[in-house]
Amino acid sequence: MKLIQSIRLGVVFLFPLALMAQVGDTTAVAATSKLERAAFESTAIIESQSNVLNTKGTLELTMNHRFGIVNSGPQSNDFFGIWAPANIRLALNYAISNRLNVGFGTIKDNRLQEFSLKGAVLRQTRDGKMPFSVTYYGNAQMDGRPSSLFLHPTDRWSFYNQLIFARRFSRNLSLQIAPSFSHFNYVEAPVENDAIAVEFGGRVKITPTMAVLFDYNQPITTYFKDNTKPGMGAGIEFSTGSHAFQLFITNYKALSPQQSVVANKTDFFEGKYLIGFNITRLWHL
Repeated sequence: MKLIQSIRLGVVFLFPLALMAQVGDTTAVAATSKLERAAFESTAIIESQSNVLNTKGTLELTMNHRFGIVNSGPQSNDFFGIWAPANIRLALNYAISNRLNVGFGTIKDNRLQEFSLKGAVLRQTRDGKMPFSVTYYGNAQMDGRPSSLFLHPTDRWSFYNQLIFARRFSRNLSLQIAPSFSHFNYVEAPVENDAIAVEFGGRVKITPTMAVLFDYNQPITTYFKDNTKPGMGAGIEFSTGSHAFQLFITNYKALSPQQSVVANKTDFFEGKYLIGFNITRLWHL
């Protein structure tokens, strides 16, 4: 049964490749339509993926860092969470084409090893014939902790699939909505193997190099107790042609989208949040 589950989710993970190949042919019809610029400057919006794909031959280095909870109690003595245990993610992404990026990353907590895929399904055009973009993002993550924690090797695996609907309304405003589906081969009650959520994100440009970002992720799947808390983040972004720096507050620490969707217990609206930053650097090979 575990093997069947892994095969089934593997098919779900690879299906968008066939979808993007098919849609790629349909975009040739709109050859006379000039593509709109990407809705966002970076491949991520705080905790979520954006619709941005790097151009063919681009190598991207990403570093994500999350400190501890800022307000963790009067006895914490952790200097706004900076001295508390942190979570870190390092990843490399490569653009196989202008429409398809692949990546590998590693996350400190739970020693997660991540394989990702991101591709353009539809792209917004300046003449309005295609009023928004549709981008697929998915990953497969393996828990790298000792094997004694798992009954079967397939218990280590989890999968994440998301469709990102984004629109660049003007040079200063971009918004997106992104439903997602997460699957874990093994979970403990009350968590379920499958979870659905929807993300809302946006960017408001303030100066040519600075913008305000916001990100909200609402779980749809509920449990009979201990439901997951929504994710929320807000901050600023500084970007140039080859790198971006985002500084923000968020109540997500996992740095794994599927882990955040099913296991986040930190409530932003109760004043529980942490400081985080994302850094990306591009090389055009």
